[in-house]
Amino acid sequence: MMDWTDRHCRYFMRLISPGARLYTEMLTAAAVEHGDRDKLLGFDSSEHPVAAQLGGSDPDQMAAAAAICAAVGYDEININIGCPSDRVQSGQFGACLMANPGLVATCFSAMQAASDVPVTVKTRIGIDDDDNYEYLVRFVDAVANAGCRIFVVHARIAILSGLSPKENRTVPPLDHERVYRLKRDFPELTIVLNGGIAELSDVEVAMQHVDGVMIGRRAYHDPYFLAEIEHRFISGRALPDRSALVQEMMPYVEAQLVRGERLNRITRHMLGLFANQPGARAWRRYLSENAHLPGAGPEILQRALDAIPEAA
Repeated sequence: MMDWTDRHCRYFMRLISPGARLYTEMLTAAAVEHGDRDKLLGFDSSEHPVAAQLGGSDPDQMAAAAAICAAVGYDEININIGCPSDRVQSGQFGACLMANPGLVATCFSAMQAASDVPVTVKTRIGIDDDDNYEYLVRFVDAVANAGCRIFVVHARIAILSGLSPKENRTVPPLDHERVYRLKRDFPELTIVLNGGIAELSDVEVAMQHVDGVMIGRRAYHDPYFLAEIEHRFISGRALPDRSALVQEMMPYVEAQLVRGERLNRITRHMLGLFANQPGARAWRRYLSENAHLPGAGPEILQRALDAIPEAA
């Protein structure tokens, strides 16, 4: 979810679902250690529980980044061993690290020693020709022996050459059963399923086998899906009114604009709020055509609501 789940996205998602655990976009350990920490790591206190997701392969640098994230106040540090992009591979992190479980275990140990919050791992079920359960077990076993107790598993292999990152999210077939089997064989571990969760029925089935689900693009493109999950599986909270959620965003938008942020940097995360509802196109169109204009302010959100023939 690089370039997607920034602080504005997470604030909006927290309004929709008070109980979900939120994750940052993947941040490189080098950027965290040497970059603009407020820009990279800043978040609103309402976002808790929120996890920082890190990419890297140097144990010392990963430990330093983990310590920084913990000091800032993140509730979890997640190591990304799932991203298959060429840019990530060239930095020797992401999914290619599945081939080196010993290094991942060393990174985990260094990071956990440097931070006082849980360090977790997000991984694939395999890479390239290593598309078998035994490969996944060897990886998980090595990292679990180092002390890791929480694994988020994207139920597809990653093809490290020949497929784009987008294709890697759709072309390799899903294998939820492999993740379910992992939970059966490692009952002491917390196993969270990622990949292919698009309906409430998918969540219901998954929760019979694993400890949780991670939802990315479906929740981004249709944020109200998180409200439905919150209502049915987390807290039983009544489903919120979509227009009321927009009104709840107004004070945050105003505060961010005062700090110099541009409106479209916030509203880009809100385009899908009315997905599959009457007026969804009018909402998206008004925001897309107006939120980027000089001087655009919170009134653009109100006018976008007014453009909806029947507010959902």
